[in-house]
Parts: sequence; C-alpha cells; structure tokens
Amino acid sequence: MADSTKNIILHGASGKIGDLLVIRQRAGRTILSAAPGKREKEATENQKEHQSRFQQAIIYGKSVVDDETKKAEYAEKATGMKTAFNVAVADFFHAPDIEEIDLTNYNGAVNDIIRIRATDDFKVERVHVAIYNSDGSLVEEGDATKTDNQLDWLYTSTVVNESLDGDKIIVQAIDRPGNVTEEERNIS
Repeated sequence: MADSTKNIILHGASGKIGDLLVIRQRAGRTILSAAPGKREKEATENQKEHQSRFQQAIIYGKSVVDDETKKAEYAEKATGMKTAFNVAVADFFHAPDIEEIDLTNYNGAVNDIIRIRATDDFKVERVHVAIYNSDGSLVEEGDATKTDNQLDWLYTSTVVNESLDGDKIIVQAIDRPGNVTEEERNIS
C-alpha cells in the first residue's frame, strides 16, 4: 500500500484502476493499494456468518455518521487515519466487559449498594441488575447508575431480601451498538 500526500497525479483521485489497483482518500491522504482478488471457492458457514456480522457493522457505522451527535462522539475517539465510521464499526464488534461485581455492601436490605465495574472499547450505555432467590423467583431488578469515574456503576436495592442463601445476581452490560455481556454470580 502506497501513501501519497504530495502526488499531483493521484491527489483527490479515488476508485479502481483495471483489476489491479484501488485508490482511496483517507484523512487528507491518497492511498493506493492492490485490488482485492476474487474468491475461488464457496465461503464456509463460519465465513458467511462473519460476512453477515460485518454487513451489520457497516450498516451500524453508516447510521452513526448519519447522526451528527453520535458521529461527533465517535470522532473524538478516532486517532491517526481512523474516522468516526471506523471507530463505530470496531465498536460493533466489541461487547463490553464486566470486570467486577462487588457485593460486599449488599446484605439484603433496602438501599444496599452493589458496585459493578463495566468497560467497553467505546462506551457502556447501560448496566442492568437482577437478583433471584434460590428458587429462581425474581427478588428485584433495575438499572444501575454510572458513577463520576465513568468505570463503575452502582445499583441501589429497593426490596428487602430476607435470605441470601443460594441467591444469585445477573448483571448485564450493554454498549451503544446493543452488544450485551452477561455475568451471573452467587450472592452467598
């Protein structure tokens, strides 16, 4: 791949030259690369699934650049020759991580705090918490609130939970493209 910033012949050009070269513009630079080859054999199921997911990521990226507010947010994370579109497509492929579920301040009383540390390559939009009794019945559920450090989320309990024996918590972290990461932990 050749990069040309002062080439007067290619400056501002884009497109395909024959079956050999592709010219494109990126961040004020002209990029010349080999044209992609044609596929010789049928794609595998795994490749088809990946192509479908990539197509969805492209659609998501286009929806971001069509929304000036979202485009500006993604553009802030774009470095080097990346664009808001590139960052949005990459975000589509990366689900959030739940790094920690801190239950030390949860004893089953109203207003007990559960702290969740959730991160993402771009932004965690929402953290949802559900608490279940040992018999599988729902005790309570709701969304956590993001703290000032932008890493931790706090869930404040709203229901008395008299026995924590065998109870479990399910935490979901959701990012902007809608990727969901779920983690389940036993409370006691």
